[in-house]
Amino acid sequence: MFRRQTTGSVVCRSCGLLVGVNDAECYECGCKNPGLWGFAPLVRILGDDFGFLRLVTVGCIFLYIATLVVGSGETRGGGMFSLLSPGRRGLFLFGASGAVPVFQYDRWWTVLSAGWLHGGLLHIGFNLMWVRQLAPATAEIYGAGRMILIYTVATAAGFGLSSLTGMFLPFLPGPLRGAMLSVGSSAAVFGLLGALVYSGRRGIGSHLSRQARGYAIILGIFGFIFPRIDNWAHAGGFLGGYLLARWLDPMKPERLNHLVAAAVCIVLTILSIVVSVIHGYPFL
Repeated sequence: MFRRQTTGSVVCRSCGLLVGVNDAECYECGCKNPGLWGFAPLVRILGDDFGFLRLVTVGCIFLYIATLVVGSGETRGGGMFSLLSPGRRGLFLFGASGAVPVFQYDRWWTVLSAGWLHGGLLHIGFNLMWVRQLAPATAEIYGAGRMILIYTVATAAGFGLSSLTGMFLPFLPGPLRGAMLSVGSSAAVFGLLGALVYSGRRGIGSHLSRQARGYAIILGIFGFIFPRIDNWAHAGGFLGGYLLARWLDPMKPERLNHLVAAAVCIVLTILSIVVSVIHGYPFL
């Protein structure tokens, strides 16, 4: 199971048809190195998303518990939306983003780490539910590598826009105000929705695209009804996911460089969390 296959046929990582393990190109979809030099069966063990959904779930839960432990003295549990909310100290340490961390403390890398942190039990529950719904659907259309790219870029775009707005447009009212401190996977969720909406414009998964558009509208309305929701992170995430999906083009097969770029995104995200802890510890 864990050995490199050197002969025979494998399933093309892009279109799913049988190809020779050493073929340089899939004759059906044109995917380069469809057998990943014999390592395709090993990759398949991780699933269609290369284990990314499992990584997000485990990583977010671990970091949520870690922020609760670090900020235990500040934990709030008074209201439904603040149930088991980590304190600002724990969130800041592990890489919360927003105008304060990015501009006052020069922690610009937190636009990546903040997407793996959450501000409460309901927050992490709802966000992971949406990720588990949307990530596999996006991977089915774009491929696992491009799904990870969309997820990561949407996270950075969302928290980048929110931090900029919080810093330079602090006078905006209520729901239009940028965040001083912000966390959550919802920027990535909106990025996945944006990618699914664009796929419908290319004639792929039209029904799913319409559903994604409806979800984005409903969630966007909720952002103006419920307090403490970072609408700029949602808007930036959706725009980032949509534009990147347009550049990647779901009509074209996934390429090896997409997988390499996805691996780089995962490494950079992990590094952003590590650097946040190292840099943030002296400020506690």
